[in-house]
Amino acid sequence: MKDRCNEFASLVGPGESLRVLDGLKRGATRRDVLKMLLAGGMQATLAGSLAGQAVEVHAQTPRRGGRIRVAAGTASAADTLDPAKQANQNDYVRCNMVYNGLTSLDASLTPRPALAESFNTTDAKTWVFALRKGVTFHDGKALSPADVVYSVMRHKDPATASKGKVLAEQIESVKATGPGEVTMVLTQPNADLPVILGTSHFQIVKDGTTDFSAGIGTGPYKIKEFRPGVRTVAVRNEAYWKPGKPYLDEIEFVGIADESARVNALLSGEMDLVAMVNPRAVARIKGTPGYGLMITRSGQYTDLIVRKDVGPGTNPDFIMGMKYLLDRQQMKQAIALGNAVIGNDQPIDPTNRFYFKELPQRPFDPEKAKFHLRKAGVTGKVPVVTSPAALYSVEMALMLQQAAQRVGLELDIKRMPADGYWSNHWLNSPVGFGNVNPRPSADTILTQFFKSDAPWNESRWKNPRFDQLLLGARAETDFAKRKQMYADMQTMIHTEAGIGIPLFLSSIDAHSTKLKGLSPIPLGGLMGYAFAEHVWLDA
Repeated sequence: MKDRCNEFASLVGPGESLRVLDGLKRGATRRDVLKMLLAGGMQATLAGSLAGQAVEVHAQTPRRGGRIRVAAGTASAADTLDPAKQANQNDYVRCNMVYNGLTSLDASLTPRPALAESFNTTDAKTWVFALRKGVTFHDGKALSPADVVYSVMRHKDPATASKGKVLAEQIESVKATGPGEVTMVLTQPNADLPVILGTSHFQIVKDGTTDFSAGIGTGPYKIKEFRPGVRTVAVRNEAYWKPGKPYLDEIEFVGIADESARVNALLSGEMDLVAMVNPRAVARIKGTPGYGLMITRSGQYTDLIVRKDVGPGTNPDFIMGMKYLLDRQQMKQAIALGNAVIGNDQPIDPTNRFYFKELPQRPFDPEKAKFHLRKAGVTGKVPVVTSPAALYSVEMALMLQQAAQRVGLELDIKRMPADGYWSNHWLNSPVGFGNVNPRPSADTILTQFFKSDAPWNESRWKNPRFDQLLLGARAETDFAKRKQMYADMQTMIHTEAGIGIPLFLSSIDAHSTKLKGLSPIPLGGLMGYAFAEHVWLDA
């Protein structure tokens, strides 16, 4: 945007540029700008071109002020402002409003300096972070190394019950080594540490914080109201360390579990931005003047989960039979309406540099499914738990049920309400569905969801060799060797884990065209959950 402003100023001169843009701020039209330029002696054709450019530059210039309402797809009494306990899109968005990490991830998921203005290492094991000067928390306290030490080390304390604990286990120590310096030492080298520290769980809180209801952070917005399961209202942090940001005065953030209700709320003017839009609503939104879409391609997936420790999943033939019943191509076309990439029962998507494309694609094969299911000897109805909370899982379950009927297996689809699904049913059902938001690296997704002791190990699959490979890959500096290690891990998950991943899903968000500044970040929908500091309202 700055480049377009500079380009316009270089063509008409800095003085004329300011005069024109000031006129547009006060309501001047393209015709008014054209008259200004012609009055200055500019040739008509050039003046017409530059008048159009001036209007475009003005339209793309962030403006301060205004209030928006935003709806995510989940809300519950478990909503949190504790970065360590974030568990879904709702939490990630809320915490990104009020906190920052040492690093942040850009549109290519590359770690960039945030609260740490620099980070350096010579061996990928010892990392030195220089903290940004002049940063204060919402209550006026200056950011210090003690805040960083406390924020990172609390993940290692079992009493914290951190969702990031399995990632933090590799951090051996965090110490203040200067007035504005923190040094982290890992148990073994990991070149991806700055990526991990850019994820939401590792956002920085004040030293000693145990009550997170006020959400005291260094982020772009302050908490005005937080009612778990109801709504969050955040107001601009006037002392934010990023000059000029954020742009909005206030954001009201709610969860609306029903997708059609979210879309209706947007199109009726009640909401300015809504997440997790079903592809079937895309044409309606496109056909309504004043509304637009943002589609984010990423590693998000909805997965069939068959626990290996209870129920029919204790027999590996049952799991294999269920995987062969996934008609991926039909799911892509009929459910996602093309807004997806075919998956292969492992969690690394094709955009990831470590994706193993040579892994043979598992086909939809009712005959092989029948063979394995008969071998498993499963009889009677098999309950399959699903919910609108897990994107497209209801539709996937119904399609799976139809395929199972063809081979003599009766699946009893248990559709649960979105409210409470993640706390009551996900991870607890012998056969069910989950929905995994994108992760910034192969190591992160594998560590959080497939390591034997990971709290989010959905199918309870445990393999010591996998765990060894995972730890070894972190320390491997030879790219080819590291890629082979990740290929081996993908193969093991594909073959052994109780997880079926039919598709990698695009996130579809819808918004009022008055809302500007949105652009996809593949960490997830709503700009990787971090839209709040980037968006503004057009006049």
